[in-house]
Amino acid sequence: MGAQGSTTVNFGAIPGTNHVTAAVTGQATIIAGSHVEAFIQGNDSTADHNVYEHSTVLPQYISFSVSDVVAGTGFTINAFTELRLTGLVACRWVWN
Repeated sequence: MGAQGSTTVNFGAIPGTNHVTAAVTGQATIIAGSHVEAFIQGNDSTADHNVYEHSTVLPQYISFSVSDVVAGTGFTINAFTELRLTGLVACRWVWN
């Protein structure tokens, strides 16, 4: 049994940053060995980045990793970029 959902990562205001995290909680059935993936979905948008940026630009510059999987609780999504990005970016996740 798994789950899927979305969250946002916030690179902040100018001058931005290159590493941010988002905690995903409320995952009562997740186990310590669960495989979790995080990614940008092309049809998402936020107040700071439109659908075009989510589908074409941002996936080229942001990579995700997942850490701190806690059984019965959730996990942490880490977003990395070589740039100093700003603003909110939509992030989808799925685990099984």
